[in-house]
Amino acid sequence: MSEEAQHIRVQDLSMAYGTRVIQEHLSFDVMREDVFVIMGGSGCGKSTLLKHMIGLMEPAHGEIFYDGVSLQRIGPQQRDAMRRHWGVTYQSGGLFSAMTLGENVALPLQQYTGLGARQIAELVAYKLSLVGLAGFEDYYPAELSGGMRKRAGLARAIALDPDILFFDEPSAGLDPISANLLDELILQMRDALGATVVVVTHELASIFAIANNSVFLDAESRTMLEAGDPHRLLAESTDARVRSFLTRGRDSSEESSVGRSRR
Repeated sequence: MSEEAQHIRVQDLSMAYGTRVIQEHLSFDVMREDVFVIMGGSGCGKSTLLKHMIGLMEPAHGEIFYDGVSLQRIGPQQRDAMRRHWGVTYQSGGLFSAMTLGENVALPLQQYTGLGARQIAELVAYKLSLVGLAGFEDYYPAELSGGMRKRAGLARAIALDPDILFFDEPSAGLDPISANLLDELILQMRDALGATVVVVTHELASIFAIANNSVFLDAESRTMLEAGDPHRLLAESTDARVRSFLTRGRDSSEESSVGRSRR
């Protein structure tokens, strides 16, 4: 892969809470327009890695580069400017409960653009329509289902047409049909925006449905065991921990068929 296509590089990253090491020696690349999944069992540090990647936590060691620029070597103003090209969604949707959906989606447009009220209202309506929530501008988060709140969170995340979208367990708490619809929506947004997507998840259905690149974190060894297309890892990995995670005790040939059918 050319350096030009490389969007994110994580280089010899170690993460810790005080003296407690969570993960160490993480090195992987995320290419432009990848759907990159951070996967692994509970407690391995998936969400912690995401927090490092968006600059909410500082590494114990190592660096994270965006288009060749180190997040650790730039100042606060440059970080803020970089983050304006990112969209982040959270497990619960992360919406402000006292604000309507329209007000939630309008917030980044009001803060970071010079657009007038009418233009913002038009953009808000458009972004909500993209996620299947046309006409829901005046609804409050509490009036929506879990799946609708997650879609509303995505509408806010794409308000500024980001280059990178980060998702933390987007399918958590959703029924299989809603989770599948959200997976399809993530791919649609990637294609519409030409964005790179980074997703934290342990859901096999989502991993095989959307990912073309990944890293597997292991809680026991406190480091990454594999990186690459999860379909390839399923077919070729010789690491018992990776294979156990990707098959969940099923027959490997059956799981391979599932993976192929959802690509």
